[in-house]
Amino acid sequence: MCLTDTDNGHEQRTNTEKTMDERQRRGIQYWLESSEDDWNVANHLFEKGDYSYSLFFGHLTLEKILKGIYVNKLRETPPYTHMLVYLAERVSLKMTEEQLELLETVTDFNIEARYPDEKFSFKKKCTRDFTERYLIKIKEMKEWLLRQIQS
Repeated sequence: MCLTDTDNGHEQRTNTEKTMDERQRRGIQYWLESSEDDWNVANHLFEKGDYSYSLFFGHLTLEKILKGIYVNKLRETPPYTHMLVYLAERVSLKMTEEQLELLETVTDFNIEARYPDEKFSFKKKCTRDFTERYLIKIKEMKEWLLRQIQS
C-alpha cells in the first residue's frame, strides 16, 4: 500500500492509491448496476412469456453480482467467464451445497438459452411454473450475494 506521512502524523494514501480505489469503486458500481438492469429484463421477459431468455438474464444477473464481488474482494478485473461456481470459488464465498447446485443449474441456463439443441428441449422445459420457480431461487441468491458484498 502506498502511504505518506502528513503534517499531523496521520498516514494518507497517495494519489495513485486513491485512483485505484476510485477505479475499483466504479467497477463494482458498474457490475451491480448492470446486474440490476439484467434483473429488470429477466422480469420483463417473464411477464411477456419469453421464459428461456428470462432465465438467461437471471444468469447474467448473478454473474455480474459475482463479478462485482470479485472486484471488491480481489481488486482485479474479473475473468471472462460465465461459470458461476468458478467465480464464487475465486472469491472464497462460503456457500452451501444447495447454493452451489443452483449456480451450476443457472450456468446451464446461460448455455442452453444461447445454444439450443435441434429439438429446442430447454425452451420446451421452460414453462411458466418452471421459470417462476427458478426466478424465485435466483432472486434469493441475488439478495444473498448482495449481502456478501456489503459485509
